[in-house]
Amino acid sequence: MAETLIGLKDVCKYFHVGRGLTLKAVNNVTIDILGGETLGVVGESGCGKSTLGRTIMGIYRPTSGTITYRGKTLDMHSRSDRFAYAKKAQIIFQDPYASLDPRMTVGTIISEGMEIHGMYDAQKRRERVYELLETVGLNREHANRFPHEFSGGQRQRIGIARALAIEPEFIVCDEPISALDVSIQSQIINLLKELQERLSLTYMFIAHDLNIVKYISDRIAVMYLGNLVEVASSEEIYAHTLHPYSQALLAAVPIPDPDKEAQKRMRVLSGDVPSPINPPEGCNFAGRCSRACDICRQKTPQLREIRPNHWAACHFAGEEEAEG
Repeated sequence: MAETLIGLKDVCKYFHVGRGLTLKAVNNVTIDILGGETLGVVGESGCGKSTLGRTIMGIYRPTSGTITYRGKTLDMHSRSDRFAYAKKAQIIFQDPYASLDPRMTVGTIISEGMEIHGMYDAQKRRERVYELLETVGLNREHANRFPHEFSGGQRQRIGIARALAIEPEFIVCDEPISALDVSIQSQIINLLKELQERLSLTYMFIAHDLNIVKYISDRIAVMYLGNLVEVASSEEIYAHTLHPYSQALLAAVPIPDPDKEAQKRMRVLSGDVPSPINPPEGCNFAGRCSRACDICRQKTPQLREIRPNHWAACHFAGEEEAEG
């Protein structure tokens, strides 16, 4: 079994939003990310996926909890710890148009990390830039151009090259294809899979599209209102979904069959996500769940192992199997 590369224990990230109010963007998340795997993270907009990724990266400092890298606890308040960790963990941002400095050439954008970390001399950095551009499907002539000269898909390739420049082990892919045309998305996904195999990378892949997540992920973590509600292998999540929220997400995936699609729409989730500033008592999902009863509104369910390596935070998860 693969070893844990990144470990999270009761990680929280809260934001003070004024008037004494606190937004609980990430709440008591505990999970291990194994070396060489892709952990997909899914959920509705505002559920805390991107905040979790940025907290793991150190862009946001956790309010509480611990993050470990290869068994060593990281002090995200320590500049030296964050600097050393940044060489092993990088991020690919969602918007390829906003994440590249328009005043810098592509070569400078890619080589900046190498320069900051004191990697190589100037000639070697230049050669490394050319190598990375070719690795992501561009060519060395692109190094002297500026971001505005490229399409969205090309810009995201530049973002990938930048993330790879300092030879990280772990990359947070924060919805890296959501801003791209559908025709380009598969190219970027295939590139990421190819790079993972070639460079032995570990990914956290954040996305909305469950079909994409199923294709690229080894395990899937489902988030709802800042909490993990289900974690299992990709195959297990799709074959034996346990949490009502995960079931609703899967029901929302379009099926290319009008009859089946019409039947499925009867089960699609309704209602809005509660406010993370004032979450309800008990289970956060109770107000949208058809199975909710008194215990759901009074007691918060804990993430527990229902099936081997399949975890869910629901008071009634697994009852059907127990009854069967």
